[in-house]
Amino acid sequence: MSTREHREPGPAHPITVTPTEGEVVVRVAGTVVARTTSALTLAEAGHPAVQYVPLDDVDPDVLRPSDTRTWCPYKGEASYWSVSAGGTDLPDGVWGYPDASPAVARIAGHVAFSPDRVSVTVG
Repeated sequence: MSTREHREPGPAHPITVTPTEGEVVVRVAGTVVARTTSALTLAEAGHPAVQYVPLDDVDPDVLRPSDTRTWCPYKGEASYWSVSAGGTDLPDGVWGYPDASPAVARIAGHVAFSPDRVSVTVG
């Protein structure tokens, strides 16, 4: 049985979670699939900042749960959804941490969209 290593963010690997100012709109093939003024920006060392949108602000008709799971030692186990809109299907294009690690607990109940596969605007 393998154990997953948990790590705490710190000076060597900082992670911050802050409220996003303004509205975040997510589009797939031009179709709005999420719109919120309650997004969170997660900034993690060595990675571009990611917008986490409350799951309640995502159109539930465009999401399908996936069996895919991944592990991040800083955030915990990620669950995935496929998203379909505008005639486009994006397998595993959305992820979230339902049981996020304590250091990033604020992102629980939020999801992120693969930024190279969707349009995310903040403003």
